[in-house]
Amino acid sequence: MNTSTLKSTAARISLGALGSHGLTQVSSLGLGCMGMSGMYGASDDAHSISTIHAALDAGINLLDTGDFYGMGHNEALIGQALKGRREQALLSVKFGALRAPGGGWTSVDGRPAAVKNFLAYSLQRLGVDHIDIYRLARLDPNVPIEDTVGAMADMVKAGHIRHIGLSEMGAQTIERAHAVHPISDLQIEYSLISRAPEASIFPTLKKLGIGMTAYGVLSRGLLSGSKPASGRDFRAHLPRFSGDNLAANEKLVAALQQVAATLQATASQVAVAWVLAQAHQLGVSMVALVGSRTLTQLSESLGALNLKLSAADMDRIDAAVPANAALGTRYDAAHMGSLDSEK
Repeated sequence: MNTSTLKSTAARISLGALGSHGLTQVSSLGLGCMGMSGMYGASDDAHSISTIHAALDAGINLLDTGDFYGMGHNEALIGQALKGRREQALLSVKFGALRAPGGGWTSVDGRPAAVKNFLAYSLQRLGVDHIDIYRLARLDPNVPIEDTVGAMADMVKAGHIRHIGLSEMGAQTIERAHAVHPISDLQIEYSLISRAPEASIFPTLKKLGIGMTAYGVLSRGLLSGSKPASGRDFRAHLPRFSGDNLAANEKLVAALQQVAATLQATASQVAVAWVLAQAHQLGVSMVALVGSRTLTQLSESLGALNLKLSAADMDRIDAAVPANAALGTRYDAAHMGSLDSEK
């Protein structure tokens, strides 16, 4: 599918506020760029840049990345894609996760000096003078969140950051951070089969006027029927994609596909539309990140915006994929134990 076809068939993307602390013109879908830097196996830079351009042309203006995706490759890729087009994009950048030369993950660094160091390198790789939303990827258990957010607030005053975000933080941490400086939004995994944020995190966001950027809306492709193709795909090591868990979860996907067929849509489109509709019902302003790596995937994701799910549709989807029905956690035990959002 070429870009002209995508633009002619794409639904008009609405723009709205993400929270109530200054971000007012944000597209309802954002482009998650992680998969363009090897996390799901081999990727092609030229195809990735074409997809980024097509997303911008279609009206998506939020691009999400992390300085640790591909050890800087993802930021450099986005920087190349945005040459001459910086004004079209809002850049959402995560920082803090530390990696080893072999590609492994070590720990998180939220020290104030590290914040400024990470930011300096991100600005350089992206080729920009500011980042629109800068967020700590995971809570550093050794550094008070007040110290990390305080350093980020200094960078806001200096003009290098426009807004402060968080990622995978629990309700108490969100409140503490927000007391230091207004938080624009929380990035957290949320999907039909990852609904834990509804319990305490959604009410906190609503109370404080904080938006939400949902990642994993397709559960890393599980809800679209995608499977890891090789050991280079990090999903091969996730519990939901392993052994008996995968077999059981595929039955949920099959049930979702049946509902999608009655709506003349794909399971992926229904999953994205459900996330947006559910957030609206619960009173949280949200951007749903789609991790499209190709023009075909992007076109399919845009099709989700044509779905207007009725209350009856939502009930049928919930019946097909009940909350807590999926087997396996979203990360391995070690990572789950480190998530502030799960505590």
